[in-house]
Amino acid sequence: MNKTEKIVCILLGCVLGWYLFTQNSRPQEAAQGEAVPAQPQAAAPVQPQTAPVAGAPAPTEEAESVRHGAAEELVALENDELRLTLSTWGGVVKSATLKRYAQKEGNVGEDNPPVEFDFSQAPLGELRGGGIGAGADYRVESAQSNRVVFVSDAGSRTVTLGDSYLVTYEDSVSAPGAGEGATISLGVMSMGSSKNDLLSVDSCALGPQGEAVVHHGDDDSPLKAYLAGGAAGGCSGAKSAAGMPKAAKVEYPGPQKWVAVKNRFFVTALVSSSAPVGGFAATIERDTASDAYRPESVSVRAAIDAAGAGGKVTSVFYVGPKKQSLLWDLGMKDVMEFGIWRWVCYPILWILNACNAVIPNYGVAIILLTILVRLVFWPLTHKSTVGMKKMQEIQPLMKELQAKYKDNPQRLQQETFALYREHKVNPLSSCLPMLIQIPVFIALFNVLRSAVELRYAPFLWIADLSQPEGLGATSWFPFFGGLNILPILMAVTMGLQSALTPTAGDKTQQKMMMVFMPVMMLVMFYSFPSALSLYWTLSQVVSIIQMWVIRRQTQARQKPAMEIIDPPQTRQMRRHGGEN
Repeated sequence: MNKTEKIVCILLGCVLGWYLFTQNSRPQEAAQGEAVPAQPQAAAPVQPQTAPVAGAPAPTEEAESVRHGAAEELVALENDELRLTLSTWGGVVKSATLKRYAQKEGNVGEDNPPVEFDFSQAPLGELRGGGIGAGADYRVESAQSNRVVFVSDAGSRTVTLGDSYLVTYEDSVSAPGAGEGATISLGVMSMGSSKNDLLSVDSCALGPQGEAVVHHGDDDSPLKAYLAGGAAGGCSGAKSAAGMPKAAKVEYPGPQKWVAVKNRFFVTALVSSSAPVGGFAATIERDTASDAYRPESVSVRAAIDAAGAGGKVTSVFYVGPKKQSLLWDLGMKDVMEFGIWRWVCYPILWILNACNAVIPNYGVAIILLTILVRLVFWPLTHKSTVGMKKMQEIQPLMKELQAKYKDNPQRLQQETFALYREHKVNPLSSCLPMLIQIPVFIALFNVLRSAVELRYAPFLWIADLSQPEGLGATSWFPFFGGLNILPILMAVTMGLQSALTPTAGDKTQQKMMMVFMPVMMLVMFYSFPSALSLYWTLSQVVSIIQMWVIRRQTQARQKPAMEIIDPPQTRQMRRHGGEN
């Protein structure tokens, strides 16, 4: 490995490490605010408003208590994927159960109930404002397995559960002017128990330049101080929650096409509304049982102009997993938050699902994906390895040139390039495969951190490919969160790959790189999802096999011609001096 290659490898390692570290630290931040223009024609953006919710007497909508004149009646709607519990107090969804997703590792069963969203504190579909009471008393006019009709003196509300995870509200308000300035609730999303979990709010803003998907988590957010907390809390980097309110609210004015609140694997979203959506407000609550700051839940209310729609509003919600195929059909694929790497992420996730459809195991799917990627890059990697081998072979000639033109750097450079051309060597060829594979690696990292398909996906000794292995976390290695074998194997294979890679530089420096890079990657990968370590380890194993094949082929071509052995001489031949 020459000097240029070392510099490129170190830079790539630093860039990759910085990206993975910053992305892996994002779960510590919840939804953050960003200014959105109030109207497309506005000359200046309207800044978001933030205010403490708890500990202050401000009369917020959320703080209003509602008195009901009738007893509450619960109604259940159900399909193959979703079960909803609705209340006559407001005609809202109080809870949603995702029947195909277990709360813990393993299949859904009596000891492992399905995931349930508790919307009791922020009911899904709740209308407020504009003469519409928060929790108005309805009565059930008719009910079916997937459809219920609520009626009251002020109007009617029909709730329909679609074939998948779609919930449709059809509201008809009879009072004149009712619904002006109304808001509708998207429910609440809670933080999971994993340290890789996150909370966030996404929206598709409508402005003069058209649609723009916004992930509300930028550093210039007015909620940044609240989300980051106070002083750092030790080596873990956790922030102190001392002096912080229990909750904070931020408003985002401006027209929106859709709004979504999500955690790592699930999302609730206002997909569309027949009434214009004029903005939304997000309320973030923290975990008050912890001295360190940790967001606990995020709830969202969207502003809809029910009066402008003639008192008749149809609102469609999505309550379900962050699954690319489902969100794509709804025009909300950017909720996956793949960023600039989406052009690589989308096909990678499609390939993983296609492989899993053939062999139903995502560990096997990752292996097949790794082999496919390596086959695609095989010609390039082969050419690069051969080029490095040639660089190693011309090192004696390089040293002669360096000794001959040590006092003439310009001539040395000219002669060096001439030597490269003569032997058809590219000094940067060894870095090209690494440069090309970096986008694939980052894209896979983005897929594995948010794809619900990997949630609790087992493989061999790994219980959950979306998490570190954590072997013996409660018994043998409690202080380290368990033993993670794959990152160790990854470091070993990286060192072996470095040892087999042809080098044209100093042997001592090569040995240092053989130790430095594997140790750096081991530390960086140790707490990452095991699926990522599985991919990288297997990728290096395939690379080692390829290098071994190339080395054997090179040795075969360089094997000296067969030595001609003289036949044994007889006594008579030796007597005559070896002549016949």
